[in-house]
Amino acid sequence: MPTLKGFMPPMNDHQDTDSFSYSRTWEEIEIMLDKAERKLNFHQIKMTDTNKDRTERMFHARNYKALQGVIKTIRWTLGDKNITHPLE
Repeated sequence: MPTLKGFMPPMNDHQDTDSFSYSRTWEEIEIMLDKAERKLNFHQIKMTDTNKDRTERMFHARNYKALQGVIKTIRWTLGDKNITHPLE
């Protein structure tokens, strides 16, 4: 498919089932949640370490915020009743 300079082709539609395997088990998702929570804790500790310079603390702050979204989405996927929508 030819593309125009600066034009981004549309992303795959979520209904394109050839792009998704849907083969994750609940256990795999729960393990991913555990890993994400551990990484979140790591970045929180590093982000609040006053011995680190500003650039390094900002790196950890960005990762911390990203992981908050990851965790919220995984919890929503698992059916956490406290999360009505992962984007809110």
